[in-house]
Amino acid sequence: MIDGLKVLAVVPARGGSKGLPRKNVLDLAGRPLIAWTLDAARESRLIDRCVVSTDDEQIATVARAYGGDVPFMRPAELSTDTAETYDALKHALEQLPGYDILVTLQPTSPLRIAEDIDQALRAMQRHNAPACISVVEPAKSPYWSYRINDDNRLEPLMHPEYSTMRRQDLPAAYVLNGAVYATRIGWMLEHQNAFSELTVPYVMPAERSIDIDNAFDMEVAALILKR
Repeated sequence: MIDGLKVLAVVPARGGSKGLPRKNVLDLAGRPLIAWTLDAARESRLIDRCVVSTDDEQIATVARAYGGDVPFMRPAELSTDTAETYDALKHALEQLPGYDILVTLQPTSPLRIAEDIDQALRAMQRHNAPACISVVEPAKSPYWSYRINDDNRLEPLMHPEYSTMRRQDLPAAYVLNGAVYATRIGWMLEHQNAFSELTVPYVMPAERSIDIDNAFDMEVAALILKR
């Protein structure tokens, strides 16, 4: 709870995954991937309840074995490759009314810690914002990005002057890292999104911002965790 508002965390973990099959239950440094997120949620001082939303019996079983709360199963139609995460979150909120703030914790961010969750919630409250999303400064600035045109030539995506500037002289830039999405529930249900011009950021360090999408990401995360 924060400022008298009840906080529900949802861990969306569907069974299908084309990039890395069964990734939510794959071993990462001796534990299933999803277990790291469940630990962070459990250690949060501000989350009142954390539940796992899944359509997969194996994921449900593994989550429960590591202390996860799986009070319902997600319908199959909300778990396809084309299904929107918002629909799964809306389904979870329909099963569990009475909360004021929703925190979405993707299991693919195993290096996120409880303090990241709590600081994102505090940032949202401090700025009286409807939402807060975690971000990280990218390894390479997007101001140095290019496209390949129809003539197979490189064209700067931004103004050409940026391509010759030193990194420290470029404008600061950030990307979503997928670790924490905190939203006021009424606002989210109205806008069906966590992002708007009113959303505030919570900046995380690169070493806690790995988003597991493939086997290489798992190897990097394992090395960091073992360290």
